[in-house]
Amino acid sequence: MKKFFIITLFFFAIIAKSQATKQNYNFSLDQAISHALTNNRSEINAGRDIESAKKKKWETTAMGLPQINGAFNYQDNFKLQTSLLPAQIFGGPAGEFAEITFGTKHNFGGSLSLSQLIFDGSYIVALQASKTYLQFYENYKIKTDSDVKEMIINAYGNVLLADESAQILQKNKTILEKTLFDTNQTYKNGFIEEENVEQLKITLSAINSNLNYVTRLKEISLKMLKVNLGIDIDDTLTLTDKLELLAQNNLDLALKSSEFDPKGNINYLISQNFVDQRNLEMKLQKSKSLPTLAAGVNFGYNSFGDTFTFFNSSQRYFNYSNLGVSLNVPLFSSFARSARTQQAKIALEKAKTDLTDVEQKLKLGYQNAKSNYEYSIEQYNSSKENLKLAERIEKKQQIKFKEGLSSSFDFTEAQRQLYSSQQSYLQTMVDVINKKAALEKINRK
Repeated sequence: MKKFFIITLFFFAIIAKSQATKQNYNFSLDQAISHALTNNRSEINAGRDIESAKKKKWETTAMGLPQINGAFNYQDNFKLQTSLLPAQIFGGPAGEFAEITFGTKHNFGGSLSLSQLIFDGSYIVALQASKTYLQFYENYKIKTDSDVKEMIINAYGNVLLADESAQILQKNKTILEKTLFDTNQTYKNGFIEEENVEQLKITLSAINSNLNYVTRLKEISLKMLKVNLGIDIDDTLTLTDKLELLAQNNLDLALKSSEFDPKGNINYLISQNFVDQRNLEMKLQKSKSLPTLAAGVNFGYNSFGDTFTFFNSSQRYFNYSNLGVSLNVPLFSSFARSARTQQAKIALEKAKTDLTDVEQKLKLGYQNAKSNYEYSIEQYNSSKENLKLAERIEKKQQIKFKEGLSSSFDFTEAQRQLYSSQQSYLQTMVDVINKKAALEKINRK
């Protein structure tokens, strides 16, 4: 019994701990966007790319700054090389050779070197390229911000759409169940045909199926939104905005008349980055025909001995030092440098062509986004009026059906028309929100 109690207590402790780690979030659309711009995983990595580019820029800068290196070396000549010298050098007979070994068993040395690049055309180009490299990732971060914002707006709207659809379907289901009950009682009393009851059952079955689908869709949409927000999918997330209010707030007529400058679009700026990079690559190839000049200073000590006594105070060390300047002048490469320069020039022309293509596509994309937004507003206003008409028609048909003045077919058609108008109205609200987000994205400076 005691063992069972301990196991039970341990089980509940695990559950309590897992529940304690879960977090609760309550977000309006603006709050969701703000949270995602900080916590979305793509945003986090985009920020890391900028930090990495800054380090790369300093790495390039450091190439032209003084470089200091130290070195230590030790050599144990456990078997010295033997050389042959004429024996008569040492007083021996002519024609014979004496075996002589040169060197000491132990050699030890240390050195310090300082080098400095004085002039290198490719280094100057590399400094310019490092700035462009950083600018590219800064622009890419802006593009990521824009993409994430649009993604959150779409995901947020999809959750609201599924939620509103579920609520309307549940309401329709409740009303239809009551109508079916009343109709069934009327049929049992012999006042109507069984076909009327069966027709309503078919409609109710379709509503139940749609409600189950929308319920599952809402759960998936909510988890997708959590992933985009950068929160755990098991955390609790509550959306505080309402779909209809969001749609009304996104009816921005001023946005329809705004002017568009493709050169302010982030995709254009990124394409301009590629042009700048190709231009620098061409400069780099040209710079390789210039001479390079560098200087260096070396300072060191060597010591030798037949025994390892290098750390004794009496051990002698021999100093050496030198100063050097090196000049490298490219003279002739069999036109290889010229070929590389021409390749870089072709790549630059391609990048310029791509930039023009991006500019034209952005203009077309703006016109398309603007047209889609205007159409979504028209559809929203139209579906709103259609919904009111469908509600009135369904209500009249319901009264006629209960009074026996209308057939079940007419009543069912009115219901289907109402249900279709309800879903159409919800979808047009989401379209207004999403189409405005797409237009703002392409028009964002």
